[in-house]
Formats: sequence, structure tokens, C-alpha cells
Amino acid sequence: MQKKLRAGIIGATGMVGQRFITLIADHPYFEISALAASASSAGKSYEEAVGNRWKLEQPMPELVKKMPVLDASDIQAVGEKVDFVFCAVNMPKEEIKALEEAYAKAEIPVVSNNSANRGVPDVPMIIPEINASHLDVIPFQKARLGTKKGFIAVKPNCSIQSYVPALTPLLDFGVKEVCVTTLQAISGAGKTFSSFPEILDNVIPYIGGEEEKSENEPMKIWGKLENGVIVNAKTPVISATCTRVPALDGHLATVAVNFERKPTVQEMLSRWNAFEGEAQKLKLPSAPEKFLTYMEEPDRPQTRLDRDLYRGMGVSIGRLREDKLFDYKFVCLSHNTLRGAAGGAVLTAELLYRKGYLY
Repeated sequence: MQKKLRAGIIGATGMVGQRFITLIADHPYFEISALAASASSAGKSYEEAVGNRWKLEQPMPELVKKMPVLDASDIQAVGEKVDFVFCAVNMPKEEIKALEEAYAKAEIPVVSNNSANRGVPDVPMIIPEINASHLDVIPFQKARLGTKKGFIAVKPNCSIQSYVPALTPLLDFGVKEVCVTTLQAISGAGKTFSSFPEILDNVIPYIGGEEEKSENEPMKIWGKLENGVIVNAKTPVISATCTRVPALDGHLATVAVNFERKPTVQEMLSRWNAFEGEAQKLKLPSAPEKFLTYMEEPDRPQTRLDRDLYRGMGVSIGRLREDKLFDYKFVCLSHNTLRGAAGGAVLTAELLYRKGYLY
């Protein structure tokens, strides 16, 4: 095993940045070496910059409290302290895209939680259990950027990380049409109940941009590397409705699906039970022991009870039954700020580390 790598966190003061800190504060592959945020936070200690905006139940790790916050736009200053960076900034999309590319061109690999570069054909968008082979596009991206070490890898939107894993083992049955409704927790918007009182006793039936991501991003994950770019899959057709519900963490999805060749219930359950990916084979530190878990109880999975499955990195499925309009329907659940955000990015970084891309 290689030595620990120095990891920077860009956007360290936000909720996802805070998750990154807690996840890599005592990590076997990485150590926190730099924290960066907006110019208004630069020069302050991390504890001072965050103030009363620490949003997680876990306490702020002692090792970061006195660390100075750097200006995220000062790439040279950050670059002197890191081997690679995680990125979770809150900026306009084009500014994020430019910032991440500037880091990559400065020979600093970027593992991003942001959406800005997800649509770039030579940027791998990774769920390690599903499409680890897409890392093979990185040499082509480096050639475009003119870099030896620098590149960008991203994780997909949190809304898809329950149902895309559930559908992936079934693709060879010819998944044709998928209708999905997501019931998304407020932490996906960087909120807590105290900062988002309008969600109490309420469901908001719209999340800007989320349905487009939910319908389009799976096609890249299921796509193939051809001629130096990832070419999106053409099927299935996905129709998504994304809602915000009064849960703190955990995105639940209801899924209805049609197949070219309808599997039996037992075939679907067997596929889910047996499915594992590169993350499990490599025994990556953040990987769940079991990626997909089917729950037999008629009222499971439940957001509050099951979101923390395998430290929030497992995906749970339940309520599989035949449907009058579709072949089958079921529900599934993932933790949005762990599997769906910082945890998924850390798992991707672990995969990049083991594959030799970060050193």
C-alpha cells in the first residue's frame, strides 16, 4: 500500500465539506492537509469560519478546528499542501467548471461532488460498484487538458443512487421504461429543520434541475467508453418526479419498470442479493460489505430506520411486486449525504487511489 496522500477539501465550510472532514479525519489512505472556501472565510481558523453553521451530529474533529482556511481561488497556495482535492463548492455552474479545470491543469486531481463537469464526455462519473471501468477515460481527458497528473472525476447526483444500483443488475433483461418518484431529504439542499421551517408538515413537489439529472445521469453511468469519450446508453427511458420531504437524511425512491424480457421475482431477488462491484472486490475502506440489501418486511425500507445501512453506504430495496401498468414496482433507499454525496466521492477517491491515479 502507498503512503497516505494529502487531501484538500474545497468548499470545506458547507454541509458536504463538513461530511468530507468527518469521513477522512481518520482515513487509512488520506489525511486532511488543506481546507479552502470563499475569500470571506480565508485567513480564519476553520472553527471561526464555520461558526454556528456546523450542521452534523458528529462533533467537529479537533484536528481541523485551528487549521487556517485558504482561499479556494488561490490554486497555487492550495496546491502546495495537497496531492489531490475533494470539491464541494457552492458557486454558479460555469464558475465551478472553470475552477475544477484550473485545479486539474495545475496537476491537482479533483474528485468532485458538484454537477458542473458531469456532462463532459471525458470526465468519468463514478459509482464504484457499477462503472469503475469508466476510469479508463482519464488518460484521454489528460491529453485534452495537457496534464500528466491532473484530471477531474465526479460522483453522480444523490437522487439516482438508490434506483440506479437497483436497476443495474437487471439491465440484461432489457430494462425499457422506468418511472421513478424520489422523496428527498432536506440535507440534500444543505438544510436542517431549524434552517428550513417551511418543510415541516409539508412536501414540496419541485426541486430545480433535479428531474433532468435523475433522467439523464443514469445514461452516462450505463454508457460505454468509445474513441476517448463516454457515450451515453440509449435505453431505458426514465421519467422522474423529484420531491422534497420532511426527512433530515435519506432519499427514498418509488420505482416502476418495464422489461423486454420480464424476469421472475426470484430472478430479481437473486440478482440483487448476488450483486457486488469493484469496491467490494477491492475491500475499499468506505465500501459496504453488501451493496444491495433486499428487505422482506412490507413496510421497509424506511428512511429513518434504514438510511444508515452499512454506515450509510449501502442501498436498501423493498416492496417488490407486480404492477397493472408496469411489469414490477419496488422502493429503494440510499443515504444522500453519505452514499449520495461525500461518502460516494470518498469511495471514488479510494478506487482512484487503488488504481494508481492519485500518485
